[in-house]
Amino acid sequence: MGMTLTEKILARHCGLERVEPGQIVNAKVDLVLANELSAAVAIGVMRKIQGATRVFDATKIALVADHFVPAKDAQSASLAKLMKEFAAEQEIEHFFDVGRGGIEHVVLPEEGLVAPGELIVGGDSHTCTYGAFGAFATGMGSTDIAAAFVLGEVWLKVPASIKLIYTGAPGPMVYAKDIMLRTVGELGIDGATYRALEYHGTTVDELSITGRITMANMAIEAGAKNGIFRADEKTIAYVKERTDRPFVVERADPDATYERVVSIDVGALEPQIACPHTPDNVHPISEVAGDDLPVDQVFIGSCTNGYIDDLRVVAKILEGKRIAPNLRVIVNPGSQKVWMQAAQEGILTTLAAAGCAVNTPGCGACFGGHMGTLGDGERAISTTNRNYVGRMGSPKAEIYLASPATCAASAVTGRITDPRVLEYAPMSSASPTSS
Repeated sequence: MGMTLTEKILARHCGLERVEPGQIVNAKVDLVLANELSAAVAIGVMRKIQGATRVFDATKIALVADHFVPAKDAQSASLAKLMKEFAAEQEIEHFFDVGRGGIEHVVLPEEGLVAPGELIVGGDSHTCTYGAFGAFATGMGSTDIAAAFVLGEVWLKVPASIKLIYTGAPGPMVYAKDIMLRTVGELGIDGATYRALEYHGTTVDELSITGRITMANMAIEAGAKNGIFRADEKTIAYVKERTDRPFVVERADPDATYERVVSIDVGALEPQIACPHTPDNVHPISEVAGDDLPVDQVFIGSCTNGYIDDLRVVAKILEGKRIAPNLRVIVNPGSQKVWMQAAQEGILTTLAAAGCAVNTPGCGACFGGHMGTLGDGERAISTTNRNYVGRMGSPKAEIYLASPATCAASAVTGRITDPRVLEYAPMSSASPTSS
């Protein structure tokens, strides 16, 4: 009996010929990630581990300041300072401070720190993002991250795998975000709890790297332990442009056993939107859009949709237009590199001319911590990945999740809007197979 892609990666990192769902294993890690919030707790735990004075490998740890950047108060500044001092003390090579990094899940692939066949753990639930590159990647609590800092290994229960098969070509204004929203709606927020989502089909084969990132990122929204794509020529080319270290490309065996197989016809999809207050409350935009849903804030960015492809889509829709009155539009590029590329292409000027506020790269608005929180009774449409009560600020606010195109269209009209009804500049640099 063959193994799934996740099982093959875990078996190799455990030094075993095979593993099976439900098996408890110790696995060696290729990279351990933490941000200033998770790092602060992990560092404290590490200090209490008897005999633990050094991390296992200073080249295999990444620390990224991205949740409160720049620091919003003395407390958040202290967290960033603690991580910075730890990075210096441990001589950690991959430390990304304000102005030299951005959102952790955007920065690590950009910097060549993620490769096919690797095992990556991080102190953030969206660490599953790196499954876009054919890696096993999962989020863990800070205590587990502290142990990984010291030992270079983690214990895991091998997850059963769900095979997702996507067919058909996306229609107008349908993007990877729409495809993944539909997937979460299909599975439910707990429908893949502690499972591996393995993405297959002609549709995902045609997706851009950033489109795959968007889909892998939101595996956790269905409760999954990880989401994973096979590494194809597109993936390998992307990684080799950024690193020369060796890596192993794994493939699922043809006779691998899956717990479930779910098929989705992408050709039948229109733009999707997740309504309050769960990411699986997903509907076609035609069922939601209308004059009775004005918005107070549009947010574009996050580890789900903060890439240059996303900003290009938004800029094409907003070019020559102004955002609706009585509305704020906040844009957070995913990283400093994305910010600079957007500046070079004139995208930032287009966004500013339309009335958008462009922030420093960071996660703050997504989790309601900084630079874009919501007040009582406000309604937002956002490219982020979660819309639970209180996620972006007030528990009395409402959050709708959608693609960058749908969010940009809503910015123009001031209400939740189907992007297919607007006139927009030709999208020469973006395609429906982007994010």
